[in-house]
Amino acid sequence: MSEQLLIVGCGNLLRGDDAVGPVLVRRLLELGLPPGVGVADAGTSGMDVAFRMRGVEMVILVDAARTGAEAGTIYSVPGSIVEQLPPLTGINLHAFRWDHALAFGRWLLKDEYPRSIQVYLIEGVNFTIGAPLSPPVAARMEDLAHHLHHNPWQPYPGYARVVDNSSDHHGNVAA
Repeated sequence: MSEQLLIVGCGNLLRGDDAVGPVLVRRLLELGLPPGVGVADAGTSGMDVAFRMRGVEMVILVDAARTGAEAGTIYSVPGSIVEQLPPLTGINLHAFRWDHALAFGRWLLKDEYPRSIQVYLIEGVNFTIGAPLSPPVAARMEDLAHHLHHNPWQPYPGYARVVDNSSDHHGNVAA
């Protein structure tokens, strides 16, 4: 595989700010991708995330968040934190999101699991069906897209908060 870094956009294109991940992927394609960098629009399918990251050195996931913070706030979440989420009980592909895909992917891919995973969650304000991205979310998405285009291997410096083990993120961050 020629990709060393995979940027995955997650979310529902039909639900306003929830579309921020797929819209970011499309924007990166417009800007052009640096060598060794690939993108994937995972939509709302966590299973696609699990299989797409096989053999990639680093994965960056971008999705919307709904925590009540100011719209456009960006959370930086190390993949190791999200992998600690409780396992999905039973098999229900409609409830199988990217956060479950990380835990599942570690088990499934073993030695082909990425060495590094970074998640950026952008706080949304409008998740209405048919709505476009809200202005603050669109602005932060554009800023993040330009950063990933120019410095994909470097952490995004504009995040507001790092979610770590001391944060209550289970079920409260992802939209």
